[in-house]
Amino acid sequence: MTAISHNHLIKTRVEISALWIAVLFNMLFCDIQEFARTGFLEEILAKTSDDAQIPEGLLLTAAIVLQIPISMIFLTQVLNVKLNWRANLIAAIVIIVMIVGNNLTPDLDDAFFAIVECATLLLIAGYAWKWSKSS
Repeated sequence: MTAISHNHLIKTRVEISALWIAVLFNMLFCDIQEFARTGFLEEILAKTSDDAQIPEGLLLTAAIVLQIPISMIFLTQVLNVKLNWRANLIAAIVIIVMIVGNNLTPDLDDAFFAIVECATLLLIAGYAWKWSKSS
């Protein structure tokens, strides 16, 4: 591997990891911003029965979806090129599907975050696709 191609590999890894960090922060801030929605905290506090609890399966699904960008920040740095572009492409597509499926009737801030997240994920997919062509 030449010095130029090695530097390009490192640069690509850093750029993709940075994009995953941007996706993660957008996902987190979208969730945090829900607490500022009028009536959200009152709704949570008013739910005292077991029927009103958030199902464990839903919480687990949310944890798994959030773990994907967290893991991809690290995996982008350590996987070999062939596994790297595949993992990034698959992870980006999975998260896009989850975002679109979760935002069927979003309010304005949720729609904004979803657009930013999807655009960033499309950039990741583009990097991965371009990487697949060069490997």
